[in-house]
Amino acid sequence: MCGIVGYVGTEPALPVLIQGMRQLEYRGYDSAGVAVVHGGAIETVRRAGHLDHLEEALQGAEFEGTLGIGHTRWATHGAPNDLNAHPHVDSTGKVALVHNGIVENFDVLKERLTSEGHTFYSETDTEVVAKLVGSIITARECSLLEATLDAVAQIEGAFGLVLVHADEPDTIVAVRQDSPIIVGATEGAGLVASGIPALLAYTRDMIPLENRQVAEIKPGRVRVLDFEGDEVNAETIHVEWDLDAAEKSGYEDFMLKEIFEQPEAVRNTMRGRVKKGRITLDEVTWSGADLAAISKVVVVACGTSYHSGMAAKHAIEHYTRIPVELDLASEFRYRDPVLDAHSLVIGIAQSGETADTLAAVRFAREMGAKVVAVTNVVGSSITRDADAVLFTHAGPEIGVAATKTFLAQLVALNLFALYLAQERGVMDPAKIGETIDAMRALPDQIEEVLTLQGEVHRAAKRYASARDFIFMGRGVGMAVALEGALKLKEISYIHAEGYAAGELKHGAIALIEEGVPVVAILTGVALYEKMLGNVSEVRARGAETILIAPRNDERACTLANELFEMPVTKPLLTPILDTIPLQLLAYFVAKERGLSPDKPRNLAKSVTVE
Repeated sequence: MCGIVGYVGTEPALPVLIQGMRQLEYRGYDSAGVAVVHGGAIETVRRAGHLDHLEEALQGAEFEGTLGIGHTRWATHGAPNDLNAHPHVDSTGKVALVHNGIVENFDVLKERLTSEGHTFYSETDTEVVAKLVGSIITARECSLLEATLDAVAQIEGAFGLVLVHADEPDTIVAVRQDSPIIVGATEGAGLVASGIPALLAYTRDMIPLENRQVAEIKPGRVRVLDFEGDEVNAETIHVEWDLDAAEKSGYEDFMLKEIFEQPEAVRNTMRGRVKKGRITLDEVTWSGADLAAISKVVVVACGTSYHSGMAAKHAIEHYTRIPVELDLASEFRYRDPVLDAHSLVIGIAQSGETADTLAAVRFAREMGAKVVAVTNVVGSSITRDADAVLFTHAGPEIGVAATKTFLAQLVALNLFALYLAQERGVMDPAKIGETIDAMRALPDQIEEVLTLQGEVHRAAKRYASARDFIFMGRGVGMAVALEGALKLKEISYIHAEGYAAGELKHGAIALIEEGVPVVAILTGVALYEKMLGNVSEVRARGAETILIAPRNDERACTLANELFEMPVTKPLLTPILDTIPLQLLAYFVAKERGLSPDKPRNLAKSVTVE
């Protein structure tokens, strides 16, 4: 996901822009640029590659203006080079613009503008919007805000726009349609960004724009309008965490820091949600009758969140006996799903901005279904598109590969499954209490698992040069296998696949040859014997076996080349513990291969385009 930062005030804008862009680096990008208004003109510098390249290009430049915008770009239209980097300017050089998202009708607009005499220098859809806004200002002799309102009526797609005009040195205009935009103001300054961390050095009170809203930002003041130009009352949120929470705190990488923050993330997600032996979810306000009427649950998510949804399917069906469908959010709308007022859709998105998941929950609401969102970000888009929200309280996650937000999702979803069972009266309260007690023990058990760091690092050194990995599990262990494979792929670039272990002999066992590492999840009690059989099958064909097994399991010891022993918990809670060694394995394999775990190639923290 690209990063946007804007500042208008009394201080030089450039240092504010660079600092804000640094705070958004974790989202992934391949070029960067800034535009600063000074003396009735716009000075723009853009560079492909890392922010360091941009800062080198800025050395010696006298960017003294107090109004500016900056952008870190993840390429969609056009290669990641200097010409395609943002900001882009209009034909007069007076308007500069940065953009997240995709303008779907840019080709039609570009053809029209070209016929009117405009020349284009990039391959981007963004330059088209800059030229469009500039042409409107020239034709109508109107303000930047008026021209922007005119332009957005002609644009189709998902976009977050931030614009400045050389003749309006005290104004930034920001637009939100599906792509997140956060605005704020302090005494003497106005601020805008695509993510909260970019603004935290200046304010914790922010306004997340909603879809079809435009903000006019001036020093000390923000005005929000809808696309029709009518002023609206915008809700301000207060962000509890600060920039210290987004620093490495002595760890070599954010990912490792966030793996070790998982005990606290789980504690925080549990905190305040169990009172006097009952689960209380303040953000879920449906009546008992509403919950009793649910006949089907559908879970929609992408990537790591999809794997937490896979584990949740087992928990919800087991605790409540309600049938659960699991869908990739990117496929959900296109299969013509059957939903009605008795359906409950759970949308899971750690950022709350994942485009496919947002589209899925909006579709579900249009079909009359109830929607609950599971997210880590207060004020994110999904919180406004859902009927109820279940926040994970993991704190900011900077590493692109999700770790602590995944465990927090697993905890939140298990709580929600128990809550449904409790409110529908379908589970013995004593059984609910036993499961809650097991969940309360999880933070301490996670700390135990983290002591395996040295053993996992040793195994990583042993297998860092492998070309392929196979991960296998059964039941909830399949979700762990898929998540372990994804983590390894994401940050080490080793080909890895996760399988239901029983399916291996239906084709994938052909991939097993001498020395191939196979990771097997053995902690599920019900299918333990079958998993031992699957491990024996791959060992007979020369595989090296890495086993996640219950503590003091002598049978697993005899079948393992590497063994990571887990504390005992309830079977449906095992993914919360079993995932941790696989996170560490992916991390240390990446480090052994000389790769950055925090910034894997081609990936962004949030996927805000479909």
